[in-house]
Amino acid sequence: MVKELAIRTCGLTKQFERYIAVNDVDLEIQAGEVYGLIGPNGAGKTTLIRMLATAEEPTTGEIYINGDRMVRDKSNPTMKRRLGYLPDDYPLYEDLTVWDYLDYFARLYRLREPRRTQRLHEVLELIQLGNKRNSLISTLSRGMKQRLSLARTIIHEPILLLLDEPVSGLDPIARMQFREIIKALQEAGMTILISSHVLSDLAELCTSVGIMELGFLVESASLKQLYQRLARQQIMLSTLGKIDVVISELKNYPLVEEWEVLPGTNNLRVNFSGDQTACAELLRSLIQAGIPITDFHCTQEDLETIFLKLGHKQAS
Repeated sequence: MVKELAIRTCGLTKQFERYIAVNDVDLEIQAGEVYGLIGPNGAGKTTLIRMLATAEEPTTGEIYINGDRMVRDKSNPTMKRRLGYLPDDYPLYEDLTVWDYLDYFARLYRLREPRRTQRLHEVLELIQLGNKRNSLISTLSRGMKQRLSLARTIIHEPILLLLDEPVSGLDPIARMQFREIIKALQEAGMTILISSHVLSDLAELCTSVGIMELGFLVESASLKQLYQRLARQQIMLSTLGKIDVVISELKNYPLVEEWEVLPGTNNLRVNFSGDQTACAELLRSLIQAGIPITDFHCTQEDLETIFLKLGHKQAS
């Protein structure tokens, strides 16, 4: 059974005078995914998200949300009810209380009582601000304000959430709290597209990733496929013996691609093209050669390394 596509774009392009911000993008995001959009400033991420959110009209191309085509020059009211959009610079009304702010947006979305009050309690519990319901927004921390912005975005129970740099400028604890909320929303069945510069957060959250460069979508794949295809296996090893002896032994092993001695230590970082079984074989052969190994563990290149590697490939 093929899963439904929450988002599909065909040849999506946005041109501002002579500048092409988004260039012929074909994007597919399956329902229930957390899709991470990565790219440097000016890559076109915000423009792409704004078009998906119906806040910007495409120059050419088509957008389908849950199979329904977005009609250009129309307000697309039904589609907008399914969307929750959090821009990176959305202003808050500082002189309102948390409750009044959310109540205002719930009324805008025409939520009726008793559902409206029930929904306000639900989102306040989700974003962990129930104890701040009567506080003025001006008294909240930056992390709390960002969670409140997210609550406003989901008050009408959208099925697709578009988040543009939502963790920008947040401290590690606030980012962790935000990640937990995103995971809860995904578990509740929501599809989420999130752009971020904090790649470690995306690696933890996302099921799939898209990489944008100069308006083009240069890569779009599940995180698992991306790691399998582009992430090298690395082995960190330490020895009590001589490093030269370890290196001469590594030279005999065909799956060892290159190595680096960490300065001033008896530690080696080894790039390795084998799988976990091959790693175990390498460890066995080093021990059989009489090398006193004190540490040996396999790691995989992270999302940041893959992103930088892809960037260099595009530039060259």
